[in-house]
Amino acid sequence: MSRRQDSIRAIRVTQVMSQSQPGGEPHIVRFPRTPRRRPEPDKLSDYARSPEPPGEYRRRMLVNGAVFLFVLALIGAALWLADSMATMRRNQDCVLSGRTGCTQVEAPPSRRW
Repeated sequence: MSRRQDSIRAIRVTQVMSQSQPGGEPHIVRFPRTPRRRPEPDKLSDYARSPEPPGEYRRRMLVNGAVFLFVLALIGAALWLADSMATMRRNQDCVLSGRTGCTQVEAPPSRRW
């Protein structure tokens, strides 16, 4: 065993030491070593991808573009909503403080005779 494995095993052993034995002696639980399993080469074929049909790449790119546009629309809607909420709060603060002329009234200029 290497030094690293010894230190890991020692840490693991000290973590499970129990002081509940009669006479105050610690009880050490030994863990059996489990060998690492590597997948067999013939089993890897289960995870291999089949070749992509020719139209699949185009379809995927179109879906990605549609999702990108949808996300941009959501971001735009969120910015518009945040701006309108800030404007409403500003107007409400102005009115509640007792000032007049808080909002801009857009009216066409009147014609004089």
